[in-house]
Amino acid sequence: MFPQSRHPTPHQAAGQPFKFTIPESLDRIKEEFQFLQAQYHSLKLECEKLASEKTEMQRHYVMYYEMSYGLNIEMHKQVRHFHQQQVAQAVERAKQVTMAELNAIIGVRGLPGLPPTVCITCFHILLLSAGLRTPLAVPGPYPAPFGMVPHAGMNGELTSPGAAYASLHNMSPQMSAAAAAAAVVAYGRSPMVGFDPPPHMRVPGIPPNLAGIPGGKPAYSFHVTADGQMQPVPFPPDALIGPGIPRHARQINTLNHGEVVCAVTISNPTRHVYTGGKGCVKVWDISQPGNKSPVSQLDCLNRDNYIRSCKLLPDGCTLIVGGEASTLSIWDLAAPTPRIKAELTSSAPACYALAISPDSKVCFSCCSDGNIAVWDLHNQTLVRQFQGHTDGASCIDISNDGTKLWTGGLDNTVRSWDLREGRQLQQHDFTSQIFSLGYCPTGEWLAVGMESSNVEVLHVNKPDKYQLHLHESCVLSLKFAYCGKWFVSTGKDNLLNAWRTPYGASIFQSKESSSVLSCDISVDDKYIVTGSGDKKATVYEVIY
Repeated sequence: MFPQSRHPTPHQAAGQPFKFTIPESLDRIKEEFQFLQAQYHSLKLECEKLASEKTEMQRHYVMYYEMSYGLNIEMHKQVRHFHQQQVAQAVERAKQVTMAELNAIIGVRGLPGLPPTVCITCFHILLLSAGLRTPLAVPGPYPAPFGMVPHAGMNGELTSPGAAYASLHNMSPQMSAAAAAAAVVAYGRSPMVGFDPPPHMRVPGIPPNLAGIPGGKPAYSFHVTADGQMQPVPFPPDALIGPGIPRHARQINTLNHGEVVCAVTISNPTRHVYTGGKGCVKVWDISQPGNKSPVSQLDCLNRDNYIRSCKLLPDGCTLIVGGEASTLSIWDLAAPTPRIKAELTSSAPACYALAISPDSKVCFSCCSDGNIAVWDLHNQTLVRQFQGHTDGASCIDISNDGTKLWTGGLDNTVRSWDLREGRQLQQHDFTSQIFSLGYCPTGEWLAVGMESSNVEVLHVNKPDKYQLHLHESCVLSLKFAYCGKWFVSTGKDNLLNAWRTPYGASIFQSKESSSVLSCDISVDDKYIVTGSGDKKATVYEVIY
């Protein structure tokens, strides 16, 4: 294994075994160790070089993909414009057709007493049946892969061309077999070819017949029946259009907190953003675009303990903060200088999430011991504990009428609680830990973010649900828009995803530079704030 010259041996008689003294053996071992250490450093440098090359290749891949996608969209617009021109010309020509020309075209005489307008309408129908089915089917000089698909799509389609796809993040990265079949049958051309994501982005555990079509994009939204059957979801015509549905989100501000931001919340009206990090909450005035510093700092916990949740009461004058401590702090924001006006102490060592009742009288805290503590905010006392989770309670939301509470836990369960009777109503069991959830303000849908990277949207009264696969890692936070028509989720994969309620059509997507740990949406649904692992919060303006 090693050259003989590296280990000089003492003179030995022929046929006798080699013998080394202890110092010689130690020297030999030392030399072997140094040799292995040199090999290790060499391999480590080579590994780092390969990792650097891989990162560079990924950067080039993203750059080239963005360029090709932009060209594809531009060609998409040109084709649509060209088709519209040809259709307009065909319609004008159809309007000028006389009865004699119509008879000559169809090869029969006009029916007696038939109004000319009816005959012209019949001619329009003949034109459509002869090949001009829709403006999208007009022959053009562009190759088939740039042909448009129907506007209102199946799961996996490049939907809503009218939205102009103002950024790469508006893409819906999937194309299902049903959409492809519909496009080919209706228009006689292939659907737009989509980018095929790398293997780590594909949905695990999806049968091949549900994964999409060759050359297309894999489906990401599935309807799951009570018996576990999964089918790609056909999106309705208004999936990505209509009042209250965003087109994309534009980053407008970065708040450099200085520590990992585990909790964020937005005031109503939208002026202040509260970011919770290590030991403190910082308050930012986002009404001033150039403001780069917090207007105040609320020191809530020990310096090394993280804030895990902060919630504003509807009056905007009280902030409740919880985190890696047994105490919740209640802050008076109306005072000239924000101050702690009360503290609530529980037996659990940490609080993972908070919720406030609609009447602002009760606070619910998810405890690390699995209990849900119920606090009377007026008397500042613990009035009840909901017990059921066998591991930490990680997330919480409350219905708009204040009668039901939903909690998720590290015990792989989601539970609902009747707040009037003080008992558990339902339990949903999963195969993954629950990291986030949100209850739709306007409907009976509950969205759940999993450690497994799935987002599942449950109907609270029916066994059916939707399963969404766009995150590549665990889903760390989730929030519904106040209109109830869409919601956002964030993850360890650095992604902010916006979804249509309830079936999960992808509205837009934004990738940040680090894990996105928390999010909130303003009451008017015009702003989104996220908190991330790179020690900052990001403010987005929602574009409609």
